Amino acid sequence: MIRFFLRPDHAVYALESDQPLTDQDIDKLVWLFGGAQPLPDSELNRQYVGPRQEMITPWSTNAVEITQNMHITGIKRIETFTPYQEGDDFDPMLQALYQKLDQQIFHIDHQPEPIRDITDIAAYNREEGLALSAEEIAYLEDVSRRLGRPLTDSEVFGFSQVNSEHCRHKIFNGTFIIDGREQPMSLFQLIKKTAKENPNRLVSAYKDNVAFIAGPRINQFAPLSQHQPDFFAEKPIESVLSLKAETHNYPTTVEPFNGAATGSGGEIRDRMAGGKASIPLAGTAVYMTAYPRTAAGRAWEERIPPRPWLYQTPLDILIKASNGASDFGNKFGQPLICGSLLTFENSNDDEITAYDKVVMLAGGVGFAKKADSLKDEPQKGQKIVVMGGDNYRIGMGGGAVSSVATGEFSNAIELNAIQRSNPEMQKRVANAIRAMAEQDKNPIVSIHDHGAGGHLNCLSELVETTGGRIEVSKLPLGDPTLSEKEIIGNESQERMGLIIGPDNLAQLRQVAERERAPLYVVGETTGDQRFTFVGRSGKNPIDWSLFDMFGSSPRTVLEDKTIPVSYPELKYDPTAIPFYIEQVLQLEAVACKDWLTNKVDRSVTGKVAKQQTCGRHQLPLNNVGVMALSYDGCQGVATSIGHAPAAGLVDAAAGSVLAVSEALSNLVWAPIAGGLKGVSLSANWMWPCKNAGEDVRLYRAVQAVSDFACALGINIPTGKDSLSMTQKYADGQTVKSPGTVIISAVAEVTDINKVVEPALRSTRGGRVVYLNWSQDDFALGGSSLAQILGSPGRQAPRIHDAAYLARMFDTLQEAIAAGEIIAGHDVSAGGLLTTLLEMCFPNPDTGLQVDISNLGADAVKVLYSEQPGVVLQVADNKLTTRLQAVGLQYVELGRVISEPVVTIQHGQQNWSLSVDELRQVWYRSSHLLELHQTARLQALARQQNLAKQPLSYHLPANFNGKLAELPPEGQRPVAAIIREKGVNGDREMAYALYLAGFRVKDVHMTDLVSGRETLKEVQMVVFVGGFSNSDVLGSAKGWAGAFRYNDKARQALAGFYERPDTLSLGVCNGCQLMMELELLYPDSTHHPKMQPNDSGKFESAFLT
Repeated sequence: MIRFFLRPDHAVYALESDQPLTDQDIDKLVWLFGGAQPLPDSELNRQYVGPRQEMITPWSTNAVEITQNMHITGIKRIETFTPYQEGDDFDPMLQALYQKLDQQIFHIDHQPEPIRDITDIAAYNREEGLALSAEEIAYLEDVSRRLGRPLTDSEVFGFSQVNSEHCRHKIFNGTFIIDGREQPMSLFQLIKKTAKENPNRLVSAYKDNVAFIAGPRINQFAPLSQHQPDFFAEKPIESVLSLKAETHNYPTTVEPFNGAATGSGGEIRDRMAGGKASIPLAGTAVYMTAYPRTAAGRAWEERIPPRPWLYQTPLDILIKASNGASDFGNKFGQPLICGSLLTFENSNDDEITAYDKVVMLAGGVGFAKKADSLKDEPQKGQKIVVMGGDNYRIGMGGGAVSSVATGEFSNAIELNAIQRSNPEMQKRVANAIRAMAEQDKNPIVSIHDHGAGGHLNCLSELVETTGGRIEVSKLPLGDPTLSEKEIIGNESQERMGLIIGPDNLAQLRQVAERERAPLYVVGETTGDQRFTFVGRSGKNPIDWSLFDMFGSSPRTVLEDKTIPVSYPELKYDPTAIPFYIEQVLQLEAVACKDWLTNKVDRSVTGKVAKQQTCGRHQLPLNNVGVMALSYDGCQGVATSIGHAPAAGLVDAAAGSVLAVSEALSNLVWAPIAGGLKGVSLSANWMWPCKNAGEDVRLYRAVQAVSDFACALGINIPTGKDSLSMTQKYADGQTVKSPGTVIISAVAEVTDINKVVEPALRSTRGGRVVYLNWSQDDFALGGSSLAQILGSPGRQAPRIHDAAYLARMFDTLQEAIAAGEIIAGHDVSAGGLLTTLLEMCFPNPDTGLQVDISNLGADAVKVLYSEQPGVVLQVADNKLTTRLQAVGLQYVELGRVISEPVVTIQHGQQNWSLSVDELRQVWYRSSHLLELHQTARLQALARQQNLAKQPLSYHLPANFNGKLAELPPEGQRPVAAIIREKGVNGDREMAYALYLAGFRVKDVHMTDLVSGRETLKEVQMVVFVGGFSNSDVLGSAKGWAGAFRYNDKARQALAGFYERPDTLSLGVCNGCQLMMELELLYPDSTHHPKMQPNDSGKFESAFLT
């Protein structure tokens, strides 16, 4: 039955249970629900908005688990419903309008469908939107004839998923015939050529999960054992560094919050599944949409009318997608330290090119033990294990639907591919896998993440070389109405599949139970090369050979012709420099990204060495993101991003090369082990393939990147493609997204303390030097100014000499290692003038006096071209002497001044630009987006205080930065890190206590609940930060419930506080827990409650 609880704000909790609730249960629930009172459904005869009947929310999953941890049994689902007023906005993708709340609100009149035999595969393909080609249908018909039976719906569906373009990359492996001539290499061969010619530091490449490059020897800080409470210790390991980037374009276009969140989560799982298990460190994100149209009067946004958007407006997508990606990282405990943003539309000959089908890229870096960098070969008789959440009717067909133009299928089929995000579940699974990886010998044989295709794809990849038998009845069900096909193929997130020997299973199970990570032994490897799902009713939904499943159709052949495209010549006023800069600074690609960075955790893990913000104003301008690899060393890993799709419209080859160059000009500011040859790249390709001329453009772009990387001496060991970047509308209009490659770079950092920031330091004085990486002549094609003027232009910047660029890169590396560069910034979005201004924005009272006369005759081109280059602040002649010695050209532009003004001289022309005024112009677009995600008063205050509160740190006079001598191990007091599922600040806090002289013990709530830990030998406890139970029902409410309603945990805590020799600390979520448990001022009759932020969102800021 369903019970209802009315909150003081008139929202309603609806709770479904399969057994009666006792009075004691009701009392617990009233406490858990913050005083919400039971209410009969007869009093709920009004309209409410709540989750769709068929979609059990992640919020509900967490809420139900909280009740289980409080020993309330029988609860199946809890959801929140809010009163509806006429005109209220709600998201029909996720929510529904209910005329009243009654016993039917969760009822789904649906029975599990029986296994179907498919006798007409072509008809089934159309019916289900499987995107099978004619050749693939013929192949499956042949398989059916060979087997002597019809294929089942699960087999046909499964084949469509694991062999979709999304999963098998048929275009990248296909044969290209361009202008009648067959090309000698496939796209994938072109990419692999880079690693063949330049293996450099590669350890593992072209694997489904991640690429690994060699890393340094570092100290691992972890508990000695992780199936029980134990003490932290350090030990050295040989590391490898991971790089991965994935796109989630289609799901983000349809439902942006969960699309971007599960994109981020899926990419993290990829890094978790590297080799035999690896550890994610930090994330990156890129968003590309059509114009958000946040303000009137912006000519570049008004040239093209908005379309009848299929699902969400570009503004909604930007806000919700960035919220989703941020939310997942925040709750999982992964800092997001680097990213990019582009909004773009163009019309030429009545053809619109725009990101109506959006780009959402999630990437990241991490590390693993060198010994775990390659998977072992599964053997017969090993156990197939699934870890993570239940199966729901989520994401059905996502792999196949993602492989075609959005709008191609019926709305119902596309909505069926919507996914759901539960980062807290993934964190639990990640903790268990990390525990295996941190052992001296990792028992995992092989591991894969669940993504497109669900169990079908993940488990078939696990057993691809051996065969496997999986029992459907052992796969966990969150929805009893699922058919066999839906159980096997759904894309419910936060799941991992792995193979482990039977002798090691008990150890994994112990760790999983301690972490509250669901674990299911679902099958066994067979050694017979067959792939079988054993059905629940005697008939097997899948039972065929792996060869049949992966044998697939003939090689894809793509024929296309070169179609010349000419855009209008750029026309501009050579005297309008100040006018143009005010417009360029408001393009979302150029403008301040504070609205993105202020809501994402940029410090969690305690290993963030360089995140987005810099300077005393803490503005998001850093070129590169850097993470430390250990708590005690200076070695790290750097990552950066580059793209140039607007230039790619003008010249596909030039645009792709510019993307590589931008990634390198961002990365160069970190001191890299091995210089340029220590760099590896990921290339993610988003392209509107199968449109006339676009396959040619893609081939030319990939070919150019391959040639450029080979010439530079670097490799591209990973990447992904999304080649259906077309949006189709009901009126017949088709909008192509610009062909885009996003380059992500990774490298080992030799010293995280030497990373150069783009913030000029007026107190250091010195000169400003410009280096032209490209040796080009300031072409404006594809620039931000061109976007303002309404045409991509006719000539994009080109890089004329890869060897020159490589020499420039390595020379700057030498200068950075020698400490010769005070500040530095790349020239990219907005051009040279934007670079100069951005270097002045981060610090107060900072400006420039520059003369650009020697750069070129056309000041507009010089200041607005986005040709690759860098600007440096230097104090002396050491750098310029170094450049001269190796034949590299430079131009001294001027000097840094202690006044917030940039003066520019060009021949007889000169301009004086106010840094303070243009900083506000640059911030305006961020503010307009901030208004859509933050309470209005707080957004206005943020805008007004932008440059009024510079950071100012004053260290004590006797502080020398050196660690105190610690007492011997046996004399140190014991501190316990107390954590619950969902917290993520435990390791950094543990190391802080370790440095302070404690023996530090890792204690999970399950240790206290079970009695494994009593705290009797502990002198200090720290309740750590994060998002226990995803903050469901209030921050730390569920965590507090686990203490209140479990005798052993409650007694352990009470006993600790009764002793006079104890100390306790609560940070973030831990502080909220102490408030909920009334541990502060326990004798007082009044106990304050913590309330949500006034801004209404997570806030990330550095304070003084």
